[in-house]
Amino acid sequence: MSSKINTNNLLSKETSPYLLQHANNPVNWVGWSSKVLNKAKEDNKLILISIGYAACHWCHVMEHESFEDISIAEVMNANFINIKVDREERPDVDQVYMKALQLMTGQGGWPLNIVALPDGRPIWGATYLPKKQWKGSLHQLADLYRSNSEHMITYAEKLSKGMAQVSLVTKTDSNTDISKAFLKDSLQTWSNQFDYTYGGTQRSPKFMMPNNYQFLLRYAHQTKDKSLLDYVILTLNKISYGGVYDHIGGGFSRYAVDSKWHVPHFEKMLYDNAQLVSLYSKAYTLTKDPWYKTVVTNTLNFIETELTRDNGSFYSSLDADSLNTEGKLEEGAFYVWTKAELKSLLNEDYPLFEAYYNINEYGHWEHNNYVLIRTKSNSEIANDFSIPISTLDKKLTSWKALLNNNRQKRAQPRLDDKSLTSWNALMINGYIDAYKAFQINDYLEIALKASNFILDKMLQKDGSLTHSYNKNEAKINGYLEDYAFTIEAFISLFEVTFNSKWLSKAEELTTYALKHFYDEEQHIFYFNSNLDDALVTRPIEQQDNVIPASNSTMAKNLFKLSHLLGIKSYKEIAEQQLKTVLQDAKTYASGYSNWLDVIMNFSFPYHEIVITGKNASNYVKDLNLNYIPNSITAATEKENNDLLIFKNRYVDEQTLIYVCKDNTCNVPTDKVSSAVKQCLE
Repeated sequence: MSSKINTNNLLSKETSPYLLQHANNPVNWVGWSSKVLNKAKEDNKLILISIGYAACHWCHVMEHESFEDISIAEVMNANFINIKVDREERPDVDQVYMKALQLMTGQGGWPLNIVALPDGRPIWGATYLPKKQWKGSLHQLADLYRSNSEHMITYAEKLSKGMAQVSLVTKTDSNTDISKAFLKDSLQTWSNQFDYTYGGTQRSPKFMMPNNYQFLLRYAHQTKDKSLLDYVILTLNKISYGGVYDHIGGGFSRYAVDSKWHVPHFEKMLYDNAQLVSLYSKAYTLTKDPWYKTVVTNTLNFIETELTRDNGSFYSSLDADSLNTEGKLEEGAFYVWTKAELKSLLNEDYPLFEAYYNINEYGHWEHNNYVLIRTKSNSEIANDFSIPISTLDKKLTSWKALLNNNRQKRAQPRLDDKSLTSWNALMINGYIDAYKAFQINDYLEIALKASNFILDKMLQKDGSLTHSYNKNEAKINGYLEDYAFTIEAFISLFEVTFNSKWLSKAEELTTYALKHFYDEEQHIFYFNSNLDDALVTRPIEQQDNVIPASNSTMAKNLFKLSHLLGIKSYKEIAEQQLKTVLQDAKTYASGYSNWLDVIMNFSFPYHEIVITGKNASNYVKDLNLNYIPNSITAATEKENNDLLIFKNRYVDEQTLIYVCKDNTCNVPTDKVSSAVKQCLE
């Protein structure tokens, strides 16, 4: 890389850590903007759009090999307007061009590199390419545009039509039944992919997909399907015993490259950890397995220590790469261990540690490095070594402190310190679910502080949300995911605090989303606002992925708000959304698990639990210790007729629980156990 500063690289003006990582490249990078796109049209110059994110390993590799190389930069600068995009800041741009790449090549991934016509229509795409192949491709594209631009234009027109066709929503017959039978059939097809040895699905790499297991946990519980519940528990145990869980510092990596959850792709993303906190908290309320409490506690300790800003917001991620002992960036360098290191640190405890974390062939990764992985429970290990479990517990605590202190002396992974509204909302939900399961007040206080950050910094005067925050600047008009997850978090906050402010904010954001994102003809929400600059196509996010789809989350929100606010049209919109995606949900259930969860709301009994009286707070806490996924809770300690759900239900000197379903309420009870029993009937 040249030491000369490239004044034509404008990324130093950006706030995204990913874009700033490229600010010293000899490439004339610019950020995505309408001004840049207009200049491309004026100059009639091809656009090179390179999309990635700060924690992406192969993005770093391609930067080092190609974007830091002066000879390649010369080719890029001479022939293209080069736009760098942080996919986490601009998920709309990422969705549009990822769809194009998948149509062109049948696959996707990051770094995502697209060459487009001056009007933004894509003509070529690839993920990571080695330096020689990348340079050759750029020469060929530039030559073709000079010699035969008509051919490129014709191809772009065909591809754009294909992208538009893929974006169309195929409506399902309005008579299609949203039923228990539909769910059963969907699950039957899905279960053929289950891995009953290591959990998850029969594939590698393996992504955690928390929402899949939230749905399967609920379905197994409500249908009393023991074999399915056993599979979910197996999966949760294997994931948290595996190397994808950081046994020393807490928190989860993004995915495993193998089938046994051993070797992670080492970046730690806020959205994964947020959802896994929710999942393990809910699993704890059902199973009362103390290991799940340990997993949640350690993960939240990691979040508080590594990913929390002073103002209460949460950072986005930690990089997979860090400097090794030779001063070179290496994936996983911060997290792995050699036998020699461990023996030196643990001394006489090493044989026990070796057995517990498999410092053997099973736990070996590469280059004499080991990734910690468990295969036995604490009781099994204690029995093997003839020691009390209490002794093992003390050793585990001391080992973690010892190794964590030693690890902190290593070069730290790079931090992506931007805060995204959508991901922050997911983390707020994680803290609320942990608070409900474990009754730790600090968790609720952290959730409230982060929620107030959204109100203070991300919510604008016109009722809109911004998407990204860094360096004291909120920027980029919010996407549907920002509204969907924030509404979800605020509904959850109302359930545990009884503060109607959060319900009012959820309703206001819903009204805004319906006005600026909803398509009444297609019965679906667009991903970006009707106030945003137009892209090649307007994206619609239907499929649930590592994060639930913003559309499925909105459907769930509308269903819940219809119960809390008594707005029938909300439930009708949610039902219309369901019928829009129903057929796809049946054939590809693992990609529609949050939609299936919404179907359960319609096809199984769903309960409103209303608590009134001076002891409402204690009753709610006791109630939350139980796993009741088919319910919404509203409580008040004082007479409150502002909300319809409380009307005529307050009785002086009594605390009562009303359990209602299908607009019919049972006789109120003053016993939480009785209310829980009613929800299970």
